[in-house]
Amino acid sequence: MFRVFRDRASRSWLFLVLATSATFWLSVDGLAGPALGAGTLGIAYLKGRLIILDFMDLRRAPLLYRGLVEGWLLLVSITLFTAFALGTG
Repeated sequence: MFRVFRDRASRSWLFLVLATSATFWLSVDGLAGPALGAGTLGIAYLKGRLIILDFMDLRRAPLLYRGLVEGWLLLVSITLFTAFALGTG
């Protein structure tokens, strides 16, 4: 059964499922606050990066393409984090 998780995409998928479940249950339990919000945004960034690298297969892509897509994700993540930080202050 655990041979499936020798594959990088399978391990990434498992992480995505666990991270999504964790953020969902944190929000359902009513936990809130700046630290939790920042942590959730950080998890979203990691999930996006895993999707880009492993499922869009940009891990082995030319540096230009990988840099453009990862740069876009970083820009969007920083923008969301800044908006969140300004809104909670």
